[in-house]
Amino acid sequence: MYLFVIVDWYSRRIVDYELSSTLEKTFVMDCLKRVLSVRKPEIMNSDQGSHFTNAEYLELLDHANVRVSMDGKGQALDNARTERFFRTLKYDLIYIQEFETPRQLRAGISRYMHEYNTYRPHSSIGDLCPDDVYYGSVFSAA
Repeated sequence: MYLFVIVDWYSRRIVDYELSSTLEKTFVMDCLKRVLSVRKPEIMNSDQGSHFTNAEYLELLDHANVRVSMDGKGQALDNARTERFFRTLKYDLIYIQEFETPRQLRAGISRYMHEYNTYRPHSSIGDLCPDDVYYGSVFSAA
């Protein structure tokens, strides 16, 4: 299974995600279109994978006036917040649960995303939860 997430870097909130059993680009495009229909980011950062370098993806962002930022080749630290989320997801859920079916995995990830956004405090945002920051709780960086 393949997971695409859109992370708001300021709040650490998972804005949207899509899980797919194939690597076809449609799951990435569907998720991106949903996000753009609700709230437009200023910049979309990604690695240089084929999903993010294809013309349809780039044109969609261009038409929405969203700037594109791509990590350098082999530079996972350029996308550290997203990479950190994936590490946390693996250690908090994937490595400790046994999912026997894609349906179970989808349900587990759905619960995790809700808990991550709503209840999991982050030291980098003043020990607030991502939803608190994303939806407007007062936060000022030190």
